[in-house]
Amino acid sequence: MRIQVLGCSGGIGDGRHTTSFLVDDDILVDAGTGLTTLTRDQLRRIDHVFLSHAHLDHILCLPLLLDSVAGERAQPVTVHATPEVIDVLRQHCFNWRLWPDFAALPSVEAPFLAYRPLALGESARLGAREFVPVPANHVVPTVGYLMRGATGAFVFSGDTCVNPALRALIDATPDVRHVAVECSFPDAELELARASKHYCPSLLAEDFTGLRADVGLWITHLKPGGEARILEEIGHALGQPAQALTPGQILTL
Repeated sequence: MRIQVLGCSGGIGDGRHTTSFLVDDDILVDAGTGLTTLTRDQLRRIDHVFLSHAHLDHILCLPLLLDSVAGERAQPVTVHATPEVIDVLRQHCFNWRLWPDFAALPSVEAPFLAYRPLALGESARLGAREFVPVPANHVVPTVGYLMRGATGAFVFSGDTCVNPALRALIDATPDVRHVAVECSFPDAELELARASKHYCPSLLAEDFTGLRADVGLWITHLKPGGEARILEEIGHALGQPAQALTPGQILTL
């Protein structure tokens, strides 16, 4: 399994793109603005999209992906998400008002978009690859994902605040090799972090201090302009240097 970081910022501007991972060449995890870095040929190869939640920075490019290449594909793009996220997409995105309903185009019998509901903890297998929604703690229904390849697993936190269940899952999963966890705000904005249910360094330390040494911890979703400060504060809070995901970075499992 090859995981390429397309976008890993909490905003845009100056080369920043919001959350999206390309797994091998046919699967997306989230569909933020990082998707715009792909060629049309790469876009045509995407068969499956796993969504963590329905906030714009994680789904913004899904409608444009379908609009750009769906007519050139033989099969629909399958969106895997919790029923709550699928309901938001149906009601507020693909609703003929904000965007056409690609689940009914060009026909209900042969649509450009198919939905597959996925419950927390339910495994979706695509060949030798496995995707499992894991707990998150956000202001809207949200999951992270455990992604398992031939040689190990990668955990993506999704948008979350203090989340002991996520740390417990990582500790109980011996083949986890990498964890990408969000941290959006510096500690000076602790109350904003709590209200919006995002990590700041002191809250992140509650869950991730003492993570086992064989797990690589990567920070994502840093708010633009505050990256260096947040990473420095994480390093102090955890007692070790913090490393951020970078656009184009590749993890292999």
